Amino acid sequence: MFSIGDFAKHGRVSVRMLRHYDAIGLLRPAHVDQASNYRYYAAEQLTRLNRIIALKDLGFSLQQVGVILGEQVSVEQLRGMLRLRQMELQAAVDETAARLARVEARLRSIETEESMADEIVIKSLPAMRLASLSATAKSFEPQDIGPVVGPLFDKLCGLVDPIGPGLARYEEADDGSIVVHAGFPVAADVAGVEMVDVPAVERAATIVHHGSMDEVLPTAQALARWIDANGYRSTGLPRELSLACPEDRSQWVTELQEPIA
Repeated sequence: MFSIGDFAKHGRVSVRMLRHYDAIGLLRPAHVDQASNYRYYAAEQLTRLNRIIALKDLGFSLQQVGVILGEQVSVEQLRGMLRLRQMELQAAVDETAARLARVEARLRSIETEESMADEIVIKSLPAMRLASLSATAKSFEPQDIGPVVGPLFDKLCGLVDPIGPGLARYEEADDGSIVVHAGFPVAADVAGVEMVDVPAVERAATIVHHGSMDEVLPTAQALARWIDANGYRSTGLPRELSLACPEDRSQWVTELQEPIA
């Protein structure tokens, strides 16, 4: 048997923790010396200790741990719990990373409020005949738009043979959601795919965004500020023309187009 100090060392826990587990009946010593009141633990109790620590790290309360251990949870069940908890934690990490990215985008928008005006170009946009797919996003926020527009273009790539860059267009529905239209110019109509004639635009304010569309906010807001500051108003659906879409999203090149008058 091990003294409480040695057992704590082998279990990689504190003596104080073992005393607490004893007090609440979660892990009793194998033997208590009646004369000295010293606690002693058996090597096989490391198995129960490992389960306690694993379940606690999975987020269960000590009361819940006691109930689970009373049901004699198996190694495979523990592994399943671990996998589930790993997925939950990864989802939380991903959401935190996405939130930090959104905060960073807002900060960059603040920092670059005046620095992009010289990059804006007014030009006409040609009419286009597109093979198009549409879907609805909950809002215009990047975390809502990205998961919708990306799969639309991916699906289109498997259905058509594009002859030019992809064009995304957006319109707001009555309920505040955003209808996303993704399209590619094609040489001929494609059966089973909606064909859309996008009219020419006499005048549009445009700016080129470099990088992932998750980070488009500063560029898009610079365009909006310029339109307002120069006495223009938007007159049609905003567009995004994909000039370059390599696998490395940081190398994307996208032209934002806003019809104006």
